[in-house]
Amino acid sequence: MIDKIYKDAELRMKKTTENFEREITHLRTGRASPYLLDGVKVDYYGTQVPINQIATIQIPEASLIIIQPWDKSIIGEIERAIKKTGLGLNPQSDGNVLRIPIPPLSEERRQELIKIVRKYAEDARVAIRNVRRDCVEQIKKLEKNKEISEDDSKKAEKHLQEIHDKFVEEINELVKNKEKELLEE
Repeated sequence: MIDKIYKDAELRMKKTTENFEREITHLRTGRASPYLLDGVKVDYYGTQVPINQIATIQIPEASLIIIQPWDKSIIGEIERAIKKTGLGLNPQSDGNVLRIPIPPLSEERRQELIKIVRKYAEDARVAIRNVRRDCVEQIKKLEKNKEISEDDSKKAEKHLQEIHDKFVEEINELVKNKEKELLEE
């Protein structure tokens, strides 16, 4: 019974950590990355389609993304979709491919992005604490119903705290790495 609660807690905390990692991957760091365009959807004959399903994305150098659509008629749609994302990217088209130069980040923008990363991190930590709280409530309910002893309840809470600490540390490490990446020039 308690093992099921542990597995549930670990699974939910892992998903939270993965979501956080995915969110910060989309933040622009001044370096070209195909992940920058992951959330961009293009109107392709009335359907919203991710760019990577209708074009090839290449990174020939650290400050340039090249998008080569398989259907040349949608270059304008891709360009509009990228401009609408709010990433501050300005694609340039030559009719066959889109070139997206990645401008270097200003110090002010770097600090804004660090604040955003920290906010996402705090949201993830809160979600992890909520998972721990839910699981502790389940354990207390088992103890109240005399399904487990008080000692088992205390051990289970301690183990949940260890799981919690492991995932919070993982988030802290991700934040540290992303901040380092953002501050690099």
